[in-house]
Amino acid sequence: MSAPNRPDRVAGEITAALSQILREGLRDPRVGQITLTSVRMTDDLRLARVNFIPLGGQGDPEEIVQGLQSASGYLRRELGNRVHLRYVPELRFHLDTHLDEAMHITGVLDKMIEDRAAGDGGRTVGDGEDTSDEATEDGAVS
Repeated sequence: MSAPNRPDRVAGEITAALSQILREGLRDPRVGQITLTSVRMTDDLRLARVNFIPLGGQGDPEEIVQGLQSASGYLRRELGNRVHLRYVPELRFHLDTHLDEAMHITGVLDKMIEDRAAGDGGRTVGDGEDTSDEATEDGAVS
């Protein structure tokens, strides 16, 4: 049984090694410049799920995945030379959509803030206006 954080440590080593291999370049024209966003390992260290985004949004993500999968034999051989493990993991490449989702959510939140500010006449909480209920001298709340 592996240590609880060993898959995370191995994922970090694989990320660094794959980044270097990809910087040195692949001959497949489908694979342009990409950014590795994360590598997740299974507990038995036999499978690595590699998430990436195309650098600058260039290229067709499906073609990039196909190019990376066709180069996986070369990538595994190079990984075996750089990362010393009993078994070099199988590589599965996935387009990382979390960044797009986060940007979409940020845009929606920004729009909500703008709409709220426009609906309040530009006032926001903390503009110096006291919104608390004030009690009159006889104890009634106004």
